[in-house]
Amino acid sequence: ITVVTWNVGTAMPPNDVTSLLHLNTGETNDADMIAIGLQEVNSKINKRLKDALFTDQWSELFMDVLSPFHFVLVSTVRMQGVILLVFAKYYHLPFLQDIQTDCTRTGLGGYWGNKGGVSVRLSIFGHMVCFLNCHLPAHLEKAEQRKEDFATILHMQQFEGRVASGILDHDLVFWFGDLNFRIESLDIRFVKYAIDSNILSQLWEKDQLNIAKSTWPVLSGFQEGPLNFPPTFKFDVGTNKYDSSAKKRKPAWTDRILWKIKSPSVGLGAGRRRPSRGILSVSQLCYCSHMEYTVSDHKPVAAIFAVQFASKADKAPVEIYVADEWSRPEQAVVRYKMAAGFHRSSWDWIGLYRVGFRHPKDYVSYVWARSDDGERCLEKQLSVSVLQVMFSEEALPKGKGEYILGYYSNTSSSIAGVTEPFQISLPRSEEGSSPTDSSGSSSEEEDDSTLVLLAPKSRSPSPGKMKRHRSRSPSLAKFQGLILRPSSRDRGTSRSPSPQSRQGLPRDIPTIHLPQEEPGRHGAKAKEPGQAADSQEGSSFYQTVQEQGSTRRISAENPLARADPRNLGLLPALRLEMIDQAMGRRRESADQGYPCRRMSPTSPPGCSTSPKEGSSP
Repeated sequence: ITVVTWNVGTAMPPNDVTSLLHLNTGETNDADMIAIGLQEVNSKINKRLKDALFTDQWSELFMDVLSPFHFVLVSTVRMQGVILLVFAKYYHLPFLQDIQTDCTRTGLGGYWGNKGGVSVRLSIFGHMVCFLNCHLPAHLEKAEQRKEDFATILHMQQFEGRVASGILDHDLVFWFGDLNFRIESLDIRFVKYAIDSNILSQLWEKDQLNIAKSTWPVLSGFQEGPLNFPPTFKFDVGTNKYDSSAKKRKPAWTDRILWKIKSPSVGLGAGRRRPSRGILSVSQLCYCSHMEYTVSDHKPVAAIFAVQFASKADKAPVEIYVADEWSRPEQAVVRYKMAAGFHRSSWDWIGLYRVGFRHPKDYVSYVWARSDDGERCLEKQLSVSVLQVMFSEEALPKGKGEYILGYYSNTSSSIAGVTEPFQISLPRSEEGSSPTDSSGSSSEEEDDSTLVLLAPKSRSPSPGKMKRHRSRSPSLAKFQGLILRPSSRDRGTSRSPSPQSRQGLPRDIPTIHLPQEEPGRHGAKAKEPGQAADSQEGSSFYQTVQEQGSTRRISAENPLARADPRNLGLLPALRLEMIDQAMGRRRESADQGYPCRRMSPTSPPGCSTSPKEGSSP
């Protein structure tokens, strides 16, 4: 496991971070997972609005760099300028389960997220692991405030489920970030002399964090490797020279990476349990800074750990069987088998990914994995059904390439099964690609406007409908009076495929407006502060659909609305429309419209079904 922390000082990303991530090193112990903690990412209001719609530039950079090495973004969480990203090799994805995120604000008494902590917790081969990225208060005299804030973060962050509900309940915790601990007592001239003379050990005993580890009970059990690299703060931007400004800040090891293994002696109790499946062992293979990066006044720090489990879960929740090559559309048959006890959902789906995909929603096409919509039980093996689905010809990519199939579990918001890479070699269409297969036939160049990723509990492969991570601190106010609609020049194409039922849709897909529900309408509750302006989850408003001169109303939960590629939110060009204008058109067309029952994702247009499993929670 590689862990990286970097206070980027609101800077733009550099061109290359390969050396920072220790890629292309030629070592035999290549990383299986990478956790990246960033602090002070630009979070001014104009940047936050753009990042709320599209992925931030730092996340895009790391996905671009890591995807050719077969790393996939497992989870990400952001609190203003504090970001945490967790990547893993694609073949480990089925063994990474129970993924949850949380964040805690500690700035301005808990009302501002410039300081605080964000976390991603997950089960890795049956062992509970938590990654915690923190940005603690600055300045030499704020050591006690740093201790209080860290204790607050540990107390406030709680996860769902009986297993490892608190951060310290996990079998293994990685704690890292800009912890802002300074060097006490020593004069700045002596500190710089010790750095220049490479006698760093004389500075260790005056480091506030080293002192705190032996005196603060909250840090009991946390370990850190030797600080054999120069202090990582504060530098003149663009150089390797320590602060030459009038403030002349004393160099310090502000950027740190620590870990803690849960003690095996901890008894059972509420939220307290013995380490799962045996004892863990952790060895730190590398702990270093990277002086070559000069875009910030901090230097990034990286650590590489070898984690050994006494035992591990080695059987994927879902096993997928596929032919070695698809050279004809009728060969696009997928068979899969679920392990006993696997909690399936009618909203689960099987995605077709290019080798080198960036995140679970970065599919070429998909098919719903629903046993009541065309799946057939082929055989019984120890009371476990082998099921089958088939990709339509329109959903398949044209040309030759290597692909992977992945089973996405809506219950766990993660991929529960993957295949080995296989070949697809289908002749290219002479008539050009249709809207249905535009994702498959597009070039391998990715759209740099991908929306925020991996929304928990998303009910479809579309990243357009999202539910934010939980936060136990007051959050920022949302933007009122604005809705989003794609510009006319972008209508008709999308990088995100639709369910198979789209092949029956009209070629001119109707315009769908997405107005926010006005306060008081339908008795709906107001959204929580901080929810994205384009979020739709939990609302009961209707969408006005204008099609061929007629007007009708379709529920926002209707799969037809989700099937519209413009509703998936992946188009780069957007224009803003005032809510009162949209609502005016909605009121004018309301008399002509009629409510429509929920449609099955695999039903042809015009056929409706009762809302059995698809109702909103």
